[in-house]
Amino acid sequence: MNINLTLFGQSIAFLFFVWFCMKFIWPHLMNAIEERQKTIADGLAAAERGQQSLETAEARVEEIVREARERAQEIVDQANARANQLVAEGKEEGERERERQLAAARAEIQQETHKAREELRGQVSAIAVASAEKILQREIDSARHEDILNKLASQL
Repeated sequence: MNINLTLFGQSIAFLFFVWFCMKFIWPHLMNAIEERQKTIADGLAAAERGQQSLETAEARVEEIVREARERAQEIVDQANARANQLVAEGKEEGERERERQLAAARAEIQQETHKAREELRGQVSAIAVASAEKILQREIDSARHEDILNKLASQL
C-alpha cells in the first residue's frame, strides 16, 4: 500500500465532508430528531392523560349509575311507603264508616225499642182499662181512673 498524494487528497476531502455535515446538515437532523422526540413524547403524554381521563370518566359513570340505582330504590321505597299509607288510610276510613254505621244502627234500634215500649205501654194500659171495666162493671171516676193507668204505664 502506497501512501501518496491521492490518499491525502481523499482524507482532506473526507474531513471537509465531515466538517460540512457537522456544520450545516447535522443541526437540521438533530432539530428534526428532537421535534420528532418531542412530538412522540407529547403524544405519549396525551395518551396517558386520555387514559387517566377515561379511567376518571369510567369511575364517574359507575358513581352516576350507583347514585341512579340508589335514587330509583328510594323512589320505589317511597312508592311502597305511600301505597302502605294509602292502604292504612283506607282501612281507617273503612273502620270509621263501620263505626258510624254501627252507631246509626244502634240509635235506630234504640229508637225502635223505645217506640215499641211506648206502643206496648199503650196497649197494656188499654188492656188494663178494658180488664178493669169488665171486672168492675161499675162506674168509676174516669179522671181518677186515667191517673191510675198513667202511673201503671210509667211503672211498666
